[in-house]
Amino acid sequence: MQLFYHPNSNAASKEITFDKEESRHIGKVLRKKEGDVLDITNGKGFFFKAELGLVTPKKCIAKIIETTKQEPLPYHLHIATAPTKSNDRFETFLEKATEIGITEITPIICDHSERKTIKPERYEKIIQSAMKQSLKAYLPTLNKAVSFKEFMQQKHNENLTCIAHCEEGDRKLFKSVLQKGPSVLILIGPEGDFSTEEIELAKRKRFIPVTLGESRLRTETAAVVAAHSVAFVNE
Repeated sequence: MQLFYHPNSNAASKEITFDKEESRHIGKVLRKKEGDVLDITNGKGFFFKAELGLVTPKKCIAKIIETTKQEPLPYHLHIATAPTKSNDRFETFLEKATEIGITEITPIICDHSERKTIKPERYEKIIQSAMKQSLKAYLPTLNKAVSFKEFMQQKHNENLTCIAHCEEGDRKLFKSVLQKGPSVLILIGPEGDFSTEEIELAKRKRFIPVTLGESRLRTETAAVVAAHSVAFVNE
């Protein structure tokens, strides 16, 4: 099954018009023709089956013949993590977390961050591709990048808020504080870990210090492990 993404469709839509780029992909690359049926999602919970009625290099139009609703994840997972020095590694996190199941992602710029800028358009495409590949109908929300201090000033409504770090001290095992159902926010630091000041600020904001295990994990690995841990508890 090949899944297409069309964010402007909704439960009341009768037909779907693809833009020039997607139309060229459908007609020229995939060699689809009139009468072929496409599987489409709007990233907001709906799947559509649509029959192509017009196929040109600049415009493809498909009539919706079936609409179904996918149940959302049984949990809300928000991971706020520092972009890695290697852009490829951060993109790996975005891809794998989307495949596993995640609701919200916030890139945070920390004291020890080696990457201060991101490419949100590129990251959105990575997330969209992973959503389609894993046959999901919900597109995770990618928030704009903010500094750690700015993020700490925001209001967070998750039931469980944690900060994963490598400093010695009183840390709980992440899986030991997880429960089925409640919404989760976890902070994952950069390659140089969170600074002591950042950890103390998070603790003052009632974030629980946690560890993801005995191994020292790369940033993107830690974020994927956190995503899988939450998904596993909610199976």
